Amino acid sequence: MFEIISNDILAENLHKLVVSAPRIARARKAGQFVMVRLAEGEERIPLTIGDADAAAGTISLFIQAIGASTRRIVDTPAGGFIRDVAGPLGKETHIANWGRVVCVGGGVGTAVLFPLVKALAEAGNQITTIIGGRSSRYIILADELTPLSETFLVTTEDGSLGYKGFVTGPLSEILADPERIPQAVFAVGPVPMMRAVAEMTRPQGIETIVSLNPIMIDGTGMCGGCRVQIGTETKFACVDGPEFDAHLVDFDGLGDRLTSYRQNEAEAVRHAAEDCKLAKEAAL
Repeated sequence: MFEIISNDILAENLHKLVVSAPRIARARKAGQFVMVRLAEGEERIPLTIGDADAAAGTISLFIQAIGASTRRIVDTPAGGFIRDVAGPLGKETHIANWGRVVCVGGGVGTAVLFPLVKALAEAGNQITTIIGGRSSRYIILADELTPLSETFLVTTEDGSLGYKGFVTGPLSEILADPERIPQAVFAVGPVPMMRAVAEMTRPQGIETIVSLNPIMIDGTGMCGGCRVQIGTETKFACVDGPEFDAHLVDFDGLGDRLTSYRQNEAEAVRHAAEDCKLAKEAAL
């Protein structure tokens, strides 16, 4: 059992859980994740290790509560327990001193981007970080990312904070300036955003890495649910990734797989809401 030390709301439907997991805290590297199961019989959920404190023996998990299972996890208060937290899993991020690096995060992808920016900064890179959200209410980790970045930029679709538009706007300006061309780009977020970033950097041959989030069941490569097409090869995101060369990713196939169970998830959310309603009525 893994105790939840704190459970904070960062934005609508987005929580930061600090969980006691000493072994994982000592072993984790940037880019790795854990498989979380709240209780016996619950769904296994892959979550990036957003941060870790080896001395305190804790890891930080950023959870977007969209489906029934993630909603049950974030509804567990501090002092509660998670039955299973398995990891660290996946390959760690290849960290080097490229020089100029641009890190792009969209929506909850910013939480996944954070440990990458931290590790890249520690390696001596000059980092431009660009994060975006629908509005200022959905911008997260700005205070944590700013001191790690030489340049820190925010975009919002409604213009309520920073640039109005998408993260690709500031990125296009950087790529058009010969004095600001990066040696590497990291992008984490929705599939359309990562695809757009890959196409923007392709003509100049800039090394571009994306972190993929296909459906995972066991996190060990046994089920094959997280397979992705990388160039001519089939890879498993849980053991071969989750980070891959963006210019080789089959984003069409990835998008199709991510929507395969949308109807099932909607049904699970509906049943969870009905169960909650019945429980409240029974308590009256």
